Amino acid sequence: MKIHCIASAICLTIMLAACEKELDFKYHYIEPLTVIEAEITPEGTKAGITLTTPMDEPMDRTRLTDASVTLTDLTDGSVYKLQADAEGFFTDPTPGITGHSYRLTVERGDCHYEAEATMYPPVKIESLEFNWINMPYDQVAVFQAQFSCEHYGSSDCYWIRLFRNGRIYQWGEIDGRGAVDGVYTYFTMTTRRDTDEEDDDTVLYDGDVITCTVSPISRAMHDYLEALQNDSNGPAMFSGDKCLGYFMATSPVSESIAFHPDEIPEYK
Repeated sequence: MKIHCIASAICLTIMLAACEKELDFKYHYIEPLTVIEAEITPEGTKAGITLTTPMDEPMDRTRLTDASVTLTDLTDGSVYKLQADAEGFFTDPTPGITGHSYRLTVERGDCHYEAEATMYPPVKIESLEFNWINMPYDQVAVFQAQFSCEHYGSSDCYWIRLFRNGRIYQWGEIDGRGAVDGVYTYFTMTTRRDTDEEDDDTVLYDGDVITCTVSPISRAMHDYLEALQNDSNGPAMFSGDKCLGYFMATSPVSESIAFHPDEIPEYK
């Protein structure tokens, strides 16, 4: 850095310090809102119920079990009452069926919540790979997943979750507008080559296993996830009393790839 740049930086720091003023933020208290996070898959139904936490208090993820939760198969009329398990999730083992529509109903105290979703067919993961790309500060490993769907459409939407050695690592959402001949491509930057300069939440080491899970979702679910990426609660997915959260019916598919930095090609 040139001398005059260093001097300017020092002057700016002094000016900012001289103008420093303690800010006292005051938050308006609002009653905690119910948060429902639920899904039905070919493995069954699982729903978690929590409450929002005030801004000035530690996050509380205690699951609530003082509710009545039912799932209705709107296609064949079957009704299932979910039971709370040892972890506080409401569950039912009945497999979801592709093409069927479902309604989740939650009753808690005087409050009533409902959401509906249709189960979409699973995709086929075609390939997973890493490539090194050159950035000004280092080389970065770009993860790429390609998958296809038999019932391709430009309005299709997908939730892609990456797990590092079994724990959530990254996630994102895409729709069908970028598909080429029915093949979707999802890519994201992961770790730097110089792991000493990487944060613990993004670093990958030799031998780490990345599992990619692709879940077909509705446009409403896509918009909800997109809003979360932008630090918003997203559109309301439940009718009835006000609450946050989502309900989706999906057929997730997963494939894994091991990270070996010395075997990764450079992107050309």
